[in-house]
Amino acid sequence: MTKKKSMHIHILGVCGSFMGGIAAIATQAGYKVTGCDEGVYPPMSLQLQAMGIDLIEGWGAEQLDLNPDLYVVGNVVSRGNALMEEILNRNLPYVSGPQWLHESVLSSKWVLAVAGTHGKTTTTSMLAKILDYAGLNPGFLVGGVPIDFGVSSRLTSSDFFVIEADEYDTAFFDKRSKFLHYHPRTAVLNNLEYDHADIFPNLDAIERQFHHFVRTVPSKGVLIVNRDSPALSRVIERGCWSEVIPFGAAESWTYRKLNNGGHIEILYNGVIKGSYDPGFFGPHNLENALAALLAARHSGVPIEIGLRALEDFGGVKRRMELRGEVNKIKVYDDFAHHPTAIKATLESVKQRYPSARVLAVLEPRSNSMRLGHHNAHLSDSLAIADIIYCYTGDLDWNAEELFVSNGDAVFLSDDVNVMARSIVKNAAPGDCILIMSNGGFQNIHEKVLSLLRSKSFK
Repeated sequence: MTKKKSMHIHILGVCGSFMGGIAAIATQAGYKVTGCDEGVYPPMSLQLQAMGIDLIEGWGAEQLDLNPDLYVVGNVVSRGNALMEEILNRNLPYVSGPQWLHESVLSSKWVLAVAGTHGKTTTTSMLAKILDYAGLNPGFLVGGVPIDFGVSSRLTSSDFFVIEADEYDTAFFDKRSKFLHYHPRTAVLNNLEYDHADIFPNLDAIERQFHHFVRTVPSKGVLIVNRDSPALSRVIERGCWSEVIPFGAAESWTYRKLNNGGHIEILYNGVIKGSYDPGFFGPHNLENALAALLAARHSGVPIEIGLRALEDFGGVKRRMELRGEVNKIKVYDDFAHHPTAIKATLESVKQRYPSARVLAVLEPRSNSMRLGHHNAHLSDSLAIADIIYCYTGDLDWNAEELFVSNGDAVFLSDDVNVMARSIVKNAAPGDCILIMSNGGFQNIHEKVLSLLRSKSFK
């Protein structure tokens, strides 16, 4: 796609994390950008307006009067959308967000893409941090906000671009996974489990999309693959035309933790290639870090340089983010959406704070969780918590029946304010309150912190 002088694009669904990132990148590239969405509100609205992007609430067909050169359509838009129907009726030019990104930006870059069910945002942020620390000044697009950068996306003159590669579908007119548009030279396959039950009927359907992704990696490219994932092994067995660099517990590239402390060694065929003392914790994040190190190594960054970058890694907003601490009670926010991730996060908190009670507060908000597709494992994933809180609003399943095996330490409610008061009533100094949701959860984090501050502890 050749950019016209002062080309104007209008983005439908601009307030989503991915499309908002595209808006920022397009603005930095010199495009005139406007956008619309349903629910134009902070923080994304403020971020976009700070970049001079005009935002419109809703899908009114009068937006055609803006007369943009191109409409960029997010996957939140479906047939029946008033604006989209008029675009179609008038045969106006439109394209999906992922396709626009490839044609306008990625086609000229060395793309490093991070795919997987869990840890994509954290691994992508780690990889961007390593390349930036090494002086490569990468562009990036992440499905969250890396604390080290303070923004979810940026465009630079660098040859390198790091992107979180999501398997969700592209648009109503393109049901392929978004990552099929990215054509990476370096691809990370971090893990793979069943998710996104609203669009994938089973795990095999997701594996098929991942295999299509593998087919887009050139023969001179590299696949960084977690061999501890049986599903990823099946993906590679379907066919692979690129070098595979495996990592995992029994693989040539692995890590080991020394003396139950924070010191980590990176090993290749049993030989130490470097060590570090990361500020983050949990085996899942150590796997994320190893994948990021190996991806950066493919782009020319030595392992030792990557390790020094990761020692200073600030984390990602909403990924085990400490939102506040009151009277030795810590309140964490985590973007949990799958039982495996929930269990891993709880285990990590227990390892980090072995004497602390953990109050797990869950909003089963993703389509898969809300519809009950993860119910076979959900209660078990929360069993390690000392007290379980589950928000029951808008669920298609009976929470009382599901959590009966978890005993009396379960609190169920469809009222966030009631939940917040119960959490604070039960909290004691030394506790960790872990709030898990892939949405805003009605700002329960600040409700809890405010109540903790007003509580009189004895």
